[in-house]
Amino acid sequence: MSGAGDNPDEALVSQARAGSKRAFSKLVEHETGRLLALATRMLSSPSQAEDVVQDSLASVWLTRHRLDPDKPIGPYLTTVVLNRCRDRLRRRKVAGFFGLSGDDELHSIADDLPGPETSAVSREELNRVQAEIARMPVRLREALVLVTIEGRSQAEAADLLGTTEKAIETRVYRARHRLKERFEKL
Repeated sequence: MSGAGDNPDEALVSQARAGSKRAFSKLVEHETGRLLALATRMLSSPSQAEDVVQDSLASVWLTRHRLDPDKPIGPYLTTVVLNRCRDRLRRRKVAGFFGLSGDDELHSIADDLPGPETSAVSREELNRVQAEIARMPVRLREALVLVTIEGRSQAEAADLLGTTEKAIETRVYRARHRLKERFEKL
């Protein structure tokens, strides 16, 4: 149970709710990189990820009265970004259905910055894994990204996605199994 004073960002949230742009910037500053990485992994497009994160932060600013000073901002921002990613993926799917998919970045690298992934596997293998993740149904992709890549617990992922821990466990298992099957064929 959280009580008064449990949230270190409580004062910043209150100031942001009152209209302080400086407080809002400080509040989201340490979350932006993580949100950008999440959106990039979900969309497989760095430029679309930037658009989604900017759009999400603008939306949160416009609806800042909904922010709860007693709750940490990170999970709320994650939910907003995931919802925007889902919307973008739905639009992409509809556009593809009608033959309007002109998205050249659909198969681009999810993270051009050097990181643990690039030191662990070759760039070609990383591209194949990212392409396979991008082909997964959104529910499997969300669970896999949140638990395996973001390092969140199944309970946190379940809370963010509005489902049960067992559903997250099943989705992660299915996503990993799908990747394993696909790469055993290669």
